[in-house]
Amino acid sequence: MTEPDIFYILGNKVRRDLLSHLTCTECYFSFLSSKVSVSSTAVAKHLKIMEREGILKSYEREGPFIGPARKYYDIAISKTYVTTVTPNLFWYRGLDLNESPIEKVNVDLTQIPMEHESFLEMVSSFLELSSELEKILLALQVIESRRDRLMKELKERYLKEIGDMTQLAILHYLLLTGEATVEELSDRLNLKEREVLVKAQELDRFVPLIIKDGTIKIDEDKLKQKLGGVEYAGENKGRG
Repeated sequence: MTEPDIFYILGNKVRRDLLSHLTCTECYFSFLSSKVSVSSTAVAKHLKIMEREGILKSYEREGPFIGPARKYYDIAISKTYVTTVTPNLFWYRGLDLNESPIEKVNVDLTQIPMEHESFLEMVSSFLELSSELEKILLALQVIESRRDRLMKELKERYLKEIGDMTQLAILHYLLLTGEATVEELSDRLNLKEREVLVKAQELDRFVPLIIKDGTIKIDEDKLKQKLGGVEYAGENKGRG
């Protein structure tokens, strides 16, 4: 299979939104159509493009009720893409995610001079910097492999133990972005803002959140306290 044109795929917001939903849960066509603000015909076109490029694969499966089989979509690749675009550099690389063992990466730029007296010194320094960059890319490859595996296990466990798909969608988004506004989550999940707040408050029972001034993020300090067996008390977080 040829390398997918990832920049063409990611250049369209609807396709980015569809991919984002597909990373949260397995999705059938009508579910995906309900999550983006374009027609079902447009959704079908975007899905077909991504399947043609090898980004997605589709399959049919019988639903829980009597009726025709549903068509599901799943992401067919596991890669990290890195690119640099400047007036002097343009390059990109697709890194296959795997669990290659790596214990420590040492990146040392102190021995590479900032100023050079000759052209050949410049060439030598550029090659040395490229070698250091390869170490960083290797580390990124392993880190993203581990994050991918952990996110898969996290989703499976949350659905098994708690079972609320909307809560999981909020948690999934917060883990990837750090924080989000209620308005942003409302648009993303196709829910009213008050419904997002209710679901976030329910999620807060399991994962401590800071919900304040229309913004939601994971409360890392209280998360560490809970992991350390320290129960926290005090006034409830600001809502709204």
